[in-house]
Amino acid sequence: MTADELYAVHCAILEVLQDSGLKVDSREAQAIFEGGGCKVNPKTNIVKIPADVVEDAICSAPSTFLLAGRNPKNDLVVGGKSSAFFNFGEAIYLYDPFTLAYRKSTKEDVGNAALICDAMEEMEICNRGMGADEYPGPIQSIHNADAIFSHTSKHCFIGPNSGYNYKKVVEMAAAIQGGMEALQERPIYSATVCPTSPLQLLPEMSDVVIEAARYGLPVNIVSMAMAGASSPVTLAGTLVTQGAEVLGGIVLNQLTRKGSPVTFGAVSTIMDMRLATAPVGAPELGMLSAAMANLAQYYKIPSFGAGG
Repeated sequence: MTADELYAVHCAILEVLQDSGLKVDSREAQAIFEGGGCKVNPKTNIVKIPADVVEDAICSAPSTFLLAGRNPKNDLVVGGKSSAFFNFGEAIYLYDPFTLAYRKSTKEDVGNAALICDAMEEMEICNRGMGADEYPGPIQSIHNADAIFSHTSKHCFIGPNSGYNYKKVVEMAAAIQGGMEALQERPIYSATVCPTSPLQLLPEMSDVVIEAARYGLPVNIVSMAMAGASSPVTLAGTLVTQGAEVLGGIVLNQLTRKGSPVTFGAVSTIMDMRLATAPVGAPELGMLSAAMANLAQYYKIPSFGAGG
């Protein structure tokens, strides 16, 4: 996009955040927003974020930071226009490579997927590829982390699904690195969290964003809007929606602690109106990811998107 087009999208995002706002259910998050100059309606849980607060958060978010590997040879510095590849996730079913049966994924599968990523030079980051589905949902991410940390020497992206789980995963990462200070100096783990489209920050997401800022550890905020379902049917409208959701999370992160490492992410696509599914192979997903990366470069914040 041209500079004028990017500015037009940015202005539309600012308008959404200031006039429509985001629904934020966490009282702690509401208090942080209010303390930072935002307008909070405790009855509706709507938070309206003034343009100057958004601009300050964009300026304070670092344009480059380290994603450390357990093995220093796998360190990655993100920022600018450099690219790095990783696997997608999270699969909850797979074709067993030995029996060819189609079955639910297990903790052993999570570890094996991480081991494959660790062996592939093309993969510079290990994303949790599968879920340990034999464990209950509320604690499954802790088991995912246990399996992934044990099977890769690369930086890990793991969705914790709650503030409680996030603290437990951070404890595990700190134990690996030899203490919290060592982890903060060389972070081997980034939390991945998602706003809920359209324009909602649920406690499961906002709690992690807040805690990551307090620890000074990277957090990856990823919108997964679906054009025609949870966001406008036009791609431009979806780009504005996902931009507002992610920037809202970045504002919360930076109001908690300025300068905390945060990623501007989006894996949005269209909705298949016939099957009511999210087709991740659709051309529109690639278009939205490219536009999102372009917007993130405009903000000088590292980005995370889908491709392939």
